[in-house]
Amino acid sequence: MKEHDGKLGLLELIGLVVGSIIGGGVFNLMHDMAVGAGAGAIIIGWVITAIGMVMLALTFQNLTMKRPDLDAGVYSYAEAGFGKYMGFNSAWGYWLSAWLGNVGYATLLMSAVAYFLPVFGDGQNIWSIIAASFILWACHFMILRGVESASFVNTIITIAKLIPIFLFIIIVLFAFKMNMFTSDFWFTPSGKFEFGSVMAQAKSTMLVTVWVFIGIEGAVVFSGRARKRSDVGKATVLGIITVILIYMLITLLSFGVMSRAGLAHLTQPAMAELLQSLVGKWGAMVVNGGLIISVVGAWLSWTMFAGQLPYEAAKEGSFPKMFAKENKNGAPITSLTVTNICVEIFMFSYLITASAYNFFYSIASAAILIPYAFSAFYQLKYSFLEDHGKGRTGNIIVGIISSLYACWLLFAAGANFLLLMSLLFAAGIPVFWILQKKDNHAEKVFGPIEMLLAIFIVLAAIYAIYGLIVGQITF
Repeated sequence: MKEHDGKLGLLELIGLVVGSIIGGGVFNLMHDMAVGAGAGAIIIGWVITAIGMVMLALTFQNLTMKRPDLDAGVYSYAEAGFGKYMGFNSAWGYWLSAWLGNVGYATLLMSAVAYFLPVFGDGQNIWSIIAASFILWACHFMILRGVESASFVNTIITIAKLIPIFLFIIIVLFAFKMNMFTSDFWFTPSGKFEFGSVMAQAKSTMLVTVWVFIGIEGAVVFSGRARKRSDVGKATVLGIITVILIYMLITLLSFGVMSRAGLAHLTQPAMAELLQSLVGKWGAMVVNGGLIISVVGAWLSWTMFAGQLPYEAAKEGSFPKMFAKENKNGAPITSLTVTNICVEIFMFSYLITASAYNFFYSIASAAILIPYAFSAFYQLKYSFLEDHGKGRTGNIIVGIISSLYACWLLFAAGANFLLLMSLLFAAGIPVFWILQKKDNHAEKVFGPIEMLLAIFIVLAAIYAIYGLIVGQITF
């Protein structure tokens, strides 16, 4: 890869982390939390989530410093620790999750625009597709001018979308009433702390956080383009702490201005309706405008991720070689083009049925947890094998906690999602086979353990198909 004059600084990397995590979910967070939990359980849920997410952030920080040769981060950690097949699965799952998520951003964006321009309906009509296609290819050509230029624009968008969020926090802070916040604090039949009930509520809040924190790896994906290697880890940690504080303030302060039942019955986006109840219609207009900016920013971030990771994987022989081609500006032209063509095709599927997207997006949302889990596992493995020295014990502790949290996220996703996820990885098996035989000229595609894993994935996929047919599995 040629040297590029432009490199990503700390601010741009933080922008990628914050911009990719904060999408549309933040604008409905107080409603999603209130549906199944009271303020007390939400506090417990946030504490557990904060510990787990900070440990994952520290995992990425440590690995970027200890393994500077692994420029693709999320996918490359799986390959370095557990072989080519797991590396491919991580890259495959991440890529599918990224571009299918962009289809979701297209729909969410156009439904938000419909607040001001009703012609776009629910975000899934022909006018929505035309407008979303224009934005998709505008992002495409912006990135082709250079990843660094697109990152600068993303940073500006990230700052812009934080303005209405901070405005909401300030207004709600001044309207906050402690007696409202403490009313039905534990949301239990007795009104007091009941361990079983509160823990069940806390679990329901963490199921929400599984999805709203996707994007924590933003800076790691672009570690090869960072101006300073140390900035990658700093950006990841600073970004995740910033997002955690924002999420906690939004959810907890909301309980001080509206009852749990009231929050649970808000319509999407809940933040708009809540702010409108406090300051009038202009509040809803500001939030919906912020939602549009937020989704555009997240869409740009994830378009960059979806193009960058296959490009990095292809350079290492873990994706087809054609994905490694770049243009004169150093942008991954083939990877980006193939990715956005997939997004475009899937957007047109809305004219036939919306359920097809819901099906695949549900699977892909769970699939991205695989790269997270293997990054945590590799942190633990690498720390154990590391020579005794300063920081080794701390790194092992980080590896243990982040691994346990990653396993929790997979458990929280549920058996149905894990079974459906096997369909994605089963579809990747022939791609991996062709890749190893044609591009890498491997005599043996699978090792003994990898072969057993592939067979298990195929059997799980067959069972998932059967479950869908007979109605045992729903999504």
